[in-house]
Amino acid sequence: MVEAFRRGERSPAEELAATYEAIGASDLNAFCFLDRDEAERRASAADVSLPFGGVPIGVKELDRVAGWPYTEASVPLRDRVSDSTSTMVERLVERGGAVPAGQTTASEFGGVNVTRTVLHGTTHNPWQHGRTPGGSSGGSAAAVAGGLITLCTAGDGGGSIRIPAGFTGLLGLKATFGRIPRSPRAQYGNLTVNIGCLSRSVRDTARWFDVCNGHDPRDPLSLPRTDGWEAGLGNHLDELRGLRVAVVPDWGGATVSPVMWELLEEAAIALIDDAGLVRVDGVDTNLPRMGGAWSISGMIEIAADLGDLWPDCADDLTPEIRSGLQRTQGLYSAEARSRIERRRSELNESMARIFDPAAGGIDLVITASNPDVAFDADGPLPGVFGGIEAGAGNNGLLTFPANLHGNPAVSIPAGTLDGLPIGLQVVGRHFTEPLLLDLARLVERERPWPLTAPA
Repeated sequence: MVEAFRRGERSPAEELAATYEAIGASDLNAFCFLDRDEAERRASAADVSLPFGGVPIGVKELDRVAGWPYTEASVPLRDRVSDSTSTMVERLVERGGAVPAGQTTASEFGGVNVTRTVLHGTTHNPWQHGRTPGGSSGGSAAAVAGGLITLCTAGDGGGSIRIPAGFTGLLGLKATFGRIPRSPRAQYGNLTVNIGCLSRSVRDTARWFDVCNGHDPRDPLSLPRTDGWEAGLGNHLDELRGLRVAVVPDWGGATVSPVMWELLEEAAIALIDDAGLVRVDGVDTNLPRMGGAWSISGMIEIAADLGDLWPDCADDLTPEIRSGLQRTQGLYSAEARSRIERRRSELNESMARIFDPAAGGIDLVITASNPDVAFDADGPLPGVFGGIEAGAGNNGLLTFPANLHGNPAVSIPAGTLDGLPIGLQVVGRHFTEPLLLDLARLVERERPWPLTAPA
C-alpha cells in the first residue's frame, strides 16, 4: 500500500475513505469508535516516505490514545477518556506515519478469549459469522482478516495475539517480554503482557517491530532497540538448519482436538523439512500449572481499576469477569503471593531446562495455537475439544507458558478445518524473534494463506 502511495497510484485519503466505507458496510462489529475528522486530517498530510506513511490502522480499545475512550471494554468505565497515548501508537504515528482510524473491540479488561461484552455486544469471525474471532484482540483480528483495515494493534497477556490469529488465519507474533514498551504509566500486573500487532503478512509484522521496538525509561523493563527486522527477513535460514525441535500436542497440559492436531502435525512436519530442523522426540516438556495464579493476580488489577464501583457494578460486567472477581475476592494474601512466586519460579526453571541445549534441551517447540477451531461468538468458553471433555480451563493453556516465561512465540496460519482457520504455534528462546519470523516466512512462501477471509 505504501509503495502504491509513493508511486501515486493511490492516495492515503482514498484508502482511508475505502476503510470507512468497508467498516460501515460490515456486520462483524469489529470497531467501537471512529475518529474520522482527525484521521482525515492525518491522511491528507501523510508523509508517504515513512514506513507506514498514510496507512490506516486500528487501535485495540485496551491501548491508550489521547482523547479516545479508555473503557477497558467495560460498562462501569464507559465515560472514561484517555489523557495520554501509548508509546507504541505514538511511534506508529510519528516514526511510522500511520493513520489511526478507530478503535477495535476487545474482551472486557482483556480477560477472556471471546470478544463479547455488555458495552459493545458480540464481535464475529469473518470466516464464519456466529463464530468468535477470539480475544482479547478479537476486534483487531476480525478487522484485519475481514478486509476492513490492513493492520491493528494487539496485546498478549495470556495468548491474546496468538489465539485470535489462530482463529482468523492471521500472523500473530508475541515477542520477547518487554520488546515494545507499555509506557506511559506502565503497570506490570502479573508480568505477562506483550503488545504488538495482528497482520496478514510476515513483512508487515517485521516492519511494525522495526517502528515500535526499543527501550522507554517510563517502562524500565522494556528492552533495548534492535534494528533490521524487515531487512533481515530470509537471512536466518542457515541458523535454522539443524535446530532441535519438539512437536508437542499437549503443551502446557492442554487437550487438543485430535482431528485438528492431525492437520497441524502435517504442517509441522512440512515446516521442519522446509527449514532443515531436527525433530527430537521424548523430550520432557511437562510444565507446572500456573493458570490459577495467573487468574488471581490478573483479577487484582481489574479490581483496582474498578475501585469503589465494585461490587455494585457486578451486573454490568460480562459473566467471566464478574465470576472471576467473585471467585478470587479475598484470596490474595502474603501466603498467596508467596505461592504464586514459587510457582512462577518452578515454571521458569522448567522452561529454562526445556530450552537448555547443554541439558539435552531443544531450540523450538511446535504446538497448536488453540485447542480447537473457533467456537460460538457469544460463548461460553467451550469445555469439549474434538469430542474430548477437558473443561473451560483448557482454553489458553497452549499460550500461557510463553507469557509466563517471556518467550517469543508466533501463530502461523496452517490451513483450515471445517472451513475455519487453524494456527500452528512456534515457541522459541528469548530474543529469537528473527528465527520465528523466518519460519513463518517459509510457510508464507511455500503454503500461502489467504490475505482475507474468503467469506
